[in-house]
Amino acid sequence: MTHSHPFLLVIFLASSLALLSPVRSENWPNWRGPALDGVAAGTGFATSWSPEAHVAWKVTLPGLGASTPAVWGDSIVLTCAIDGKDAAICFDRVGKERWRRSLGPEKPGKHAKATGCNPSPVTDGKHVWVYFKSGELAALDLATGVVAWRENLQERFGEDTLWWDLGTSPVLTRDAVVVAVMQTGPSYLAAFGRTDGKLLWKHDRNLDAPEEAAQSYSTPLVVKGEERFGEPDEVMFVLGADHVTAHDATDGRELWRVGGLNPAGEKYFRSIASPVVADDLVIAPYARGSTLTAVKRGGQGDVTTSHVAWARKDLGADVPTPAFQDGKLVVCTDQGKVACLDAPTGKTMWEVELPKNRHAYSASPVLLEGKILVTREDGQSALLAGPADGTGRFEVVGEGSVGEMTVATPVCVDGRIFLRTHNSLWCIRP
Repeated sequence: MTHSHPFLLVIFLASSLALLSPVRSENWPNWRGPALDGVAAGTGFATSWSPEAHVAWKVTLPGLGASTPAVWGDSIVLTCAIDGKDAAICFDRVGKERWRRSLGPEKPGKHAKATGCNPSPVTDGKHVWVYFKSGELAALDLATGVVAWRENLQERFGEDTLWWDLGTSPVLTRDAVVVAVMQTGPSYLAAFGRTDGKLLWKHDRNLDAPEEAAQSYSTPLVVKGEERFGEPDEVMFVLGADHVTAHDATDGRELWRVGGLNPAGEKYFRSIASPVVADDLVIAPYARGSTLTAVKRGGQGDVTTSHVAWARKDLGADVPTPAFQDGKLVVCTDQGKVACLDAPTGKTMWEVELPKNRHAYSASPVLLEGKILVTREDGQSALLAGPADGTGRFEVVGEGSVGEMTVATPVCVDGRIFLRTHNSLWCIRP
């Protein structure tokens, strides 16, 4: 989320992915990295590992969780259950615990590969915000873990009606922390003041999707607005309930919407993968991993017929969110096909099938040092190297494994790869 074939972490070298920009921060403030696109900064990452090799340290966690850690400076924060309570725990870069904070009662996970602590924390370097299946949302001091404020969204706005385990993560705007609640029942976006927890705005988002299709586990995406698209200072893109919607991040009002993601009205098209911005486009994985839709930014109202740049009905990702760099979109399917697309056109530049295995891929791909890192649910990883001439030939050059259930996305900073499994936090270094 037994091991019939050792698996591979994929690395595609050379012309397909350019070297990373040196101006990126080497913090990892949210689950998709410093630029919200799955791209890591820095160099010197390990290219193979095992439980006995290239492990700088490993800590066993006090309870289950599936959230991707947030890293800022010397602090690594993740969520897990501790003695039946929702909790956050902070380690330093050498694996020493700095603090832990228990909150309200845990609401355990239903699915075998999920927990009550699926949403990933987000930090601005001063505070860290955590969210749980129970509805608990809290702001903690990053240095000490002291609670700045707490709010339970389900107690305030209504019960959780998701069929499975809440997975959306909180996101930051300039002034607020925002949570998307998309479910069968009251669906909405809610924004709270970062430091005081005051409700700044709440925007209903009920789009009449049928049954489970109304439910979404995806995370919104907040980016700086572009004047050339007629956008406000900050814009938020939301995927779920058979639509992509854009909102003014200062008050939640809807700017535009694109429907048509579920033309046949399928009842069970719940969405898990999140949108990704690819320059002028918003990419929406949908239909349980069978489609990708590229939406042009800008517009007003219902722009379904005018703003779909391209759509693929033969490729998608149900759980992993694509990564984007330098005009190229990297998609990892749940079954282990990795494809690199030309983002403006949606055309496949290259693709490779990873070894078949009964374990799927839930972690999202990460791009580092011109390479692609993907991780399978059994904690297996490996290397594929591609030639610079773009001939499409690939060579297996290494492998990595931690041998534990892994659904969280790897965090890659300062030459370290932090792998969070259900039970442990690993630090991988050459």
